Amino acid sequence: MQVAKRLEKFKTTIFTQMSMLAIKHGAINLGQGFPNFDGPDFVKEAAIQAINAGKNQYARGFGVPELNSAIAERFLKDSGLQVDPDKEVTVTSGCTEAIAATILGLINPGDEVILFAPFYDSYEATLSMAGANVKAITLRAPDFAVPLEELKAAVSKNTKAIMINTPHNPTGKMFTRGELEFIATLCKENDVLLFSDEVYDKLAFEADHISMASIPGMYERTVTMNSLGKTFSLTGWKIGWAIAPPHLTWGLRQAHSFLTFATCTPMQAAAAAALRAPDSYYEELRRDYSTKKAILLEGLEAVGFIVYPSSGTYFIMVDHTPFGFDNDIEFCEYLIREVGVVGIPPSVFYLNPEEGKNLVRFTFCKDEDTLRGAVERMKTKLRKK
Repeated sequence: MQVAKRLEKFKTTIFTQMSMLAIKHGAINLGQGFPNFDGPDFVKEAAIQAINAGKNQYARGFGVPELNSAIAERFLKDSGLQVDPDKEVTVTSGCTEAIAATILGLINPGDEVILFAPFYDSYEATLSMAGANVKAITLRAPDFAVPLEELKAAVSKNTKAIMINTPHNPTGKMFTRGELEFIATLCKENDVLLFSDEVYDKLAFEADHISMASIPGMYERTVTMNSLGKTFSLTGWKIGWAIAPPHLTWGLRQAHSFLTFATCTPMQAAAAAALRAPDSYYEELRRDYSTKKAILLEGLEAVGFIVYPSSGTYFIMVDHTPFGFDNDIEFCEYLIREVGVVGIPPSVFYLNPEEGKNLVRFTFCKDEDTLRGAVERMKTKLRKK
């Protein structure tokens, strides 16, 4: 088995490992964050129409005009910021590619980038490919608040960027306006860029989502990344985008050109139709997910987990220690084999895995019967020690 040194530590992703175990043991998968129900018919029909209309060749590298315009319109509605769809919007193959293009296009070897742990695993892997030095500031239970003074002390003359994810995977935390303004001040005082992953912006339950680019003075130093998949339950389409001022767009587009060059043409046409959905679509989406969240949250509490609050995303973090296991991987493997339910062990989302060993992440992006079935299995088979 050969792999470049910069990727030696990453191995197979935890999502792949847990999903493979789920199939092997016939477990209900509340691990990986993909819905087990389909996206809306009007978006799928738009894709079919685009295919039948012959929109099947390479798209313009940074996005088909109708999608770039739809992204700019949506961003104006959501953040109040007007952006140029041709100069400041770049369509990518999912948000994961937007992250990769941003990092590879704007970060040099030796640059320091600050993450908030726990973090989505592609952040660290892509930063490793870029040769960056990674610092992590840990968000701790129960509220996963940003330790402001610790963050301030971590920023150095070598810091090139801070990366945030709000609403936050895997904790469900939403960064508060106060936290965002504090981070913004640090960025402006130290000439630091800000990379903001906002793929769960439409899954905000207990507070309004605030885009970091909308904080005064931040648009010029921010790359905002988002995607279609989470909001429209079409994760397999891999349609994402990055919004940034022209001087930052230049770098990320250079990387994008040599990563994928262009993204699936007919799916871009359908994504444009999706983003122009009426507000009622997003209201219904939040109502549906609020119901699913309540089923899982109440169930996890009844089973005996210590359940932490989740204000956004479709994830809930819990403490598994009432069940007597030494760490999260041991617990999650037992949960799959003996109980028939999949959770994700979050220790892989920390630079220091010890910080996450007491935690487990569950997702509620499943139909209600699946959620109830998983809760029932845990109630029946899982016992405190």
